[in-house]
Amino acid sequence: MRTIKLLGLLLMLLPISIFAQSTVSGTVVDDIGMPVPGVNIAVKNTTKGTTTDFDGNYSIVLESGETLAFSYVGYRTQEVTFDGNTTTIDISLVEDAQSLNEVVVVGYGDQTVKSISGSVASVTEKDFNKGNIVTSESLIQGRVPGLSVTKGGGPGSGSEIRIRGGSSLFANNSPLIVLDGLPLDNNQADGTRSVLSSINPNDIESFSVLKDASAAAIYGIRGSNGVIIINTKKGRGKLSVNLDVQQNVTTIDNTIDVLNAGQFRNLVRENFPDRLAELGNANTNWQDEIYRNAKSSDINLSARGALFGEIPARLSLNRSDQQGLRRTSKFDRTTASLSLNPRLFEDHLKIGLNANYSNEDNRFADGVEGSAIAFDPTQPVRSHGSPYGGFFEFQDNDSSAASNVPRNPVAQLLQTNNVSNADRFFGNLNLDYKFHFLPELRLVTNLGYDRTESGGSFSRPKESALGVNAEQGEFIGNESRYSNKRTNTSADAYLVYENKLGDFGIKATAGYSYQKFENEQFTTNELLDPNAQEPRTTIADDVVLIGYFGRINLDYKEKYFINGSLRRDGVSKFAPENRFEYFPSVSGAWQISEEDFLKDSSVISNLKVRAGWGKLGQQDVPSTSDYLRRYQTGLSNQQYRFGSPITPFQPLYTNPNISWEILTEINLGVDFAFFNDRFSGSVDVFQRTADDLLSPAPVADGANFSNQGFQNIGQFDTKGIEVNLDYNILRQDDLNWNVNYNFTAIDREITRLAFGQDILAGGIAGGTGNNIQVLREGTWPNSFFTYAQLYDQAGQPIEGAYADINGDGIVNEEDRYISGNGQADVLMGFQSNLTYKNFDFNFNLRASFGNEIYNNVNSSRAQLGNLDLVSPNNLPTQVLETGFARTPDVILSDFYLEDASFLRMDNITLGYTLRDFDRSSTSLRFWMGLQNAFVITNYSGVDPELGIGGIDNTIYPRGRTFLLGVNYNF
Repeated sequence: MRTIKLLGLLLMLLPISIFAQSTVSGTVVDDIGMPVPGVNIAVKNTTKGTTTDFDGNYSIVLESGETLAFSYVGYRTQEVTFDGNTTTIDISLVEDAQSLNEVVVVGYGDQTVKSISGSVASVTEKDFNKGNIVTSESLIQGRVPGLSVTKGGGPGSGSEIRIRGGSSLFANNSPLIVLDGLPLDNNQADGTRSVLSSINPNDIESFSVLKDASAAAIYGIRGSNGVIIINTKKGRGKLSVNLDVQQNVTTIDNTIDVLNAGQFRNLVRENFPDRLAELGNANTNWQDEIYRNAKSSDINLSARGALFGEIPARLSLNRSDQQGLRRTSKFDRTTASLSLNPRLFEDHLKIGLNANYSNEDNRFADGVEGSAIAFDPTQPVRSHGSPYGGFFEFQDNDSSAASNVPRNPVAQLLQTNNVSNADRFFGNLNLDYKFHFLPELRLVTNLGYDRTESGGSFSRPKESALGVNAEQGEFIGNESRYSNKRTNTSADAYLVYENKLGDFGIKATAGYSYQKFENEQFTTNELLDPNAQEPRTTIADDVVLIGYFGRINLDYKEKYFINGSLRRDGVSKFAPENRFEYFPSVSGAWQISEEDFLKDSSVISNLKVRAGWGKLGQQDVPSTSDYLRRYQTGLSNQQYRFGSPITPFQPLYTNPNISWEILTEINLGVDFAFFNDRFSGSVDVFQRTADDLLSPAPVADGANFSNQGFQNIGQFDTKGIEVNLDYNILRQDDLNWNVNYNFTAIDREITRLAFGQDILAGGIAGGTGNNIQVLREGTWPNSFFTYAQLYDQAGQPIEGAYADINGDGIVNEEDRYISGNGQADVLMGFQSNLTYKNFDFNFNLRASFGNEIYNNVNSSRAQLGNLDLVSPNNLPTQVLETGFARTPDVILSDFYLEDASFLRMDNITLGYTLRDFDRSSTSLRFWMGLQNAFVITNYSGVDPELGIGGIDNTIYPRGRTFLLGVNYNF
């Protein structure tokens, strides 16, 4: 009995707190649901703590009320208070977007923001543009300084993408696009809208834009125009499903100002009264007739989770139906994608499998704006008894379709069936193996495949006026078919060694790259024309690119960084002796904010200076087969016997020395942030020299089989400054407001052409063989080359009167001068993101300054003489102001050169989100939006941004889009 009492007393003396203690365990995973070893777990205000094991598991003894803090490099620190009841606490780490340890994907690997020394911009999903995003490049339009994206007007149409203005005179100026490690071919398949049109924007997680040579040199021969790396969304361990549905209507925003039927009749009566009887009784607005309100829809369904509870996976489906503003134009896309990301052998082997399928269904609408502008507004769309399917057409006395007159644009749209269908399969397999015997060393292999099989047909019925066979005088219509197979395969293998040696860090990469492009085309030509060529299949020469590359990243105390790379590239396009070239780069950075005198600053939270130099190549050049001896069918007096047949042929220009275009660039930059990253930004200045540019040059008589051809002889320089500013104006629990502003200023100058000679460019409508632009040493590429218009005392232009620029008393070609350029020298972007409780409001603006546009619509059509053609043509209303008759060289006047500066509101969206109405991870967002809301500009035409190379000669307009959408997450 005494023993029992003694034991009871001892138990009473034990600290009561023992009974309040519990063992808590759990697992820590990353944002894709994979275990994270080595996570630091501390009990706040105590000395207790632990770390996660290799499988992300942990166990710790806690008292009720104690708080656990989970911290890991590159992720936000998370705190959880133990309530005394729960015995399991699982944590999913969230990346810290503001951290200098955020990882950015670069060529063949990744780097932390802190270690980057080149000019690299990263745009993630949270910063993407909102709205009717059909092609992926629209997600970052206006978001990155130095990057311009000019979107076409057609449904699903591609964009002109330029990084720092491009680097070539006559070769490709588009950047290299790398999708999940697979470099894409910039040449699209026949019957498709663009290279990116078959990629579902909803599958994209981030973009990395490598702008300067030191960042892009790892891509060697394809990096001279910059690189855009696209990363798609991957699987996660926790199941989540997203459904996104949007509907939109696009209306025509602006059209060409032309005479209405009454004005047209009056002008004909005043100038050519004898032709008044040819006019009709209708009042037709032909531009209204060719356009429609375009209805479109987009549906995305995606699911993330873990197959069999272990393999992170993501599946997505998309259906996009896009009508175009032009009647009959449409773009329909169906996509499916699957991503698997298992990790094997105790996390030593990471596997990434991405498989994508896309079907693109198109109906293309002919560019009938020219006919709609010129067609007689007094004529009806349809005419009873017309042999042309009931449509009105101008006819000769024998009732056949008249020649040299505009065709009925509505009939052209409705009677033309230009359709295509394209199947595309693309994806990659990435294997990342960390050696067991040396964990610091990894072997990475990436296998990529991209194949498009497309086909289409073009037909018109025999009732179409465009289908008349003039030679036989009978209606035969049109019919032709084509198909195209394009294949892009790639294989990369490289070793990565990464280690910390005391205060020194090293990351070294060395590897091999192989890529092959294949292209097979088939066309029937015109099936209804007995004189047409026979159907034929064309198999282009395979283009093979191989490269050997190495890169080393060194740092000391994570404050001083040196990065260098070297790539040796070869391509089959050039002669064997010219196929290989070396492309080096070197860059460095100093993280000043890590120095002792700034490390604890409450004002400066980040300050880094960067400098880089690199050399890049351009292999996507014109006439690369010029290094081979080539022949074509010649005249009857140019004959050669190949065996028994005698074949007429002639040799073509050949240049065995054709080789790379080379770009060399210097970049200086500074990154900064103040007040705990509340205000941050970067500034970059750069100078780049594009050398050995292919340009047409004269050839001495008798030295070749042509008097001119492409040679590596041109050069131009580009200088610029880029600024990016980000400001979190408000950061509160219920109210957050972030704005971003970017600014780019560029100056370009041609410094060398063959023999210093001008090269005319920029062909225009009106007359024969006229050019409005020139390449000239000391000026911007493709500068406008015009006469200086003279004006009367009232300020009205005098037709055919131009300034004698050189003062020789004669006005001729020698008096044309450089009057502007079609490329902006200043670009700006502004984005605003505001959230208040469950509401969100976003908009983004873009501005362009310093560029001109040549109004070829007015210059070739706003002349009274066009009323006296075979059929009286309608005119732009500008003719009422100028009264121009028809002087041949009027189209070369700077009167038609207009300021194309603009401010455009691209997107406005307003949304409301219902949260936690079912379970904590569920949300339902309703939103509405307006795309292409307004444009402020002095340009008198349809759109100051859509002129091709700065020349506006009727375009596919962009409309204003009204959007409604709903997004459901669970």
